[in-house]
Formats: sequence, C-alpha cells, structure tokens
Amino acid sequence: MIANMPLIASGASGLSDNGALQLTTLRQTPKTTGRNGWRVIEEEVVWQPSETAIIIVDMWNKHWSWGATERVDIMAPRMNAVINTARNQGIQIIHAPSDTMDFYDGYPARAWVLDVPHAEMPDPIEHPDPPQPVDSSDGGSDTGEENGYKAWHRQHAAIEIQDGDAISDNSQEVYNVFMQKGIKNLLYMGVHTNMCVLGRSFAIKAMVRSGQFNVALVRDLTDAMYNPFKPPYVSHEEGTQLIIAYIEKFWCPTITSDDLTANAPQ
Repeated sequence: MIANMPLIASGASGLSDNGALQLTTLRQTPKTTGRNGWRVIEEEVVWQPSETAIIIVDMWNKHWSWGATERVDIMAPRMNAVINTARNQGIQIIHAPSDTMDFYDGYPARAWVLDVPHAEMPDPIEHPDPPQPVDSSDGGSDTGEENGYKAWHRQHAAIEIQDGDAISDNSQEVYNVFMQKGIKNLLYMGVHTNMCVLGRSFAIKAMVRSGQFNVALVRDLTDAMYNPFKPPYVSHEEGTQLIIAYIEKFWCPTITSDDLTANAPQ
C-alpha cells in the first residue's frame, strides 16, 4: 500500500518548522487475535511539499444526478481553500476533470503538460481488489435519476486553476508530470469515491498498483455515488463512510484536509 513513509512522533498535523508536511494518516488492518475484526491504525508521517501532488478527480460543474451536483457545489469552495493553501506550500496541483479536455484547450495549465517528456510507466503489481461494501449497480444516485448522460463540460468553477497547476485526465500524461517533478506522494480528493477516485486510470488503484508512490485519500473532501435503496440499505452518508473504510482497509490510508491547512504560513 504505502511504502517508505517516514514516521514522526505523535503531534499536531500541519507544516513543520522546516517546511515539511506533517500528516496524520488512518488505515485499517486485520485483527486476528481473539475475535476477528479491524484495527484502526493512526500514524504521523512527514512528506516534503515539493515531492507531493494533489489530484482533484472529476469535480465537474454538473452531474446527471442532482444530488451529486448539490454535494459537489457544497464541497467545491472548501476544496478550493485547501488547494490554495497546499499550492502556497509548494504542492503540485493536478486538475483531472475527466472528459472535459476540449474545454481546456489553450489553457497554460493544459498546454505545458502536453510538452512534458514521456516516461515509461511500470507494469502494475498484483494487489487484492475485494468487492466494495455498497451496491452502486444502479448508478448510485440518491435522488431518483437513472444512470444517465454526460452533464458536465468543465471542472467546477469554484475551484481555481492557477499558474503552475496541471490539467489532465490521461494516466500517461499525469505519470509524466510525476516523473518530471520528482513526485513521490499523492493525495486524492474529489468524486466519486467508489467509482472515479478509485477506478480512473490516474487514480488510487492504478497508482497503488504502480508500486512507486505513497498514496492517501483526503477523506473529508470526497463523496460516493450510493443510493440508500440499494444494499446495505444505509444512508448516503453512511455509504460514503463505508467506502472510505474500504479504502483504508484495502488500498491506502486517509487524511483530513485539516492536515493540509493546520499551521500553514499566513
């Protein structure tokens, strides 16, 4: 899952005196002594901002499910504030709104990515992929729509794109940026947790299987596609939490956005 993540003594998350990111990660591991179950493991880790990228997955301007659109509308301003703080700390920002690259034709943040030299991607390593804990076979809308149409044409306008950012929905292009910039650490935020954030070619599963990066999900800046009328018949919010726990068990740790904003330079 995550390799070579230097641990630090327990303490406040945020930016250390030397400018390194101090993050509190949560993951879950099997408990096999006594009754079987899952243990939540909290670790304090330190990453260098210059070796870290945030990948913003599919934060579209509109979704075919109005419930999904509404939740993204609420999330986007907070996400933008966190991204601005991270950018000021030297973290590489990658905007990855899939299927919208035509809209960004000519944007500087799109143009420079196309000129980055090609880097050979590694063969994926084996990694267990258990079934997810929620049924999203109906498309996952909690507001009654059927799995539908392409309602989006750009990233949500509340999320700013600034100089030095990158725009891409292509795994090879994103990997090229990682290699050119010396990126070792990946933070994922966006939607939808059980679909795009896990399954896109540039997203969590692919990058964990590359075996090259420390990967983590920003768990308070994500949302699932889940209909409470499908198994396990819990609320939408509970369904999202089940997916986050699934990621912590089988794919990568999680952090909160507070880790990126605490003690940031003013």
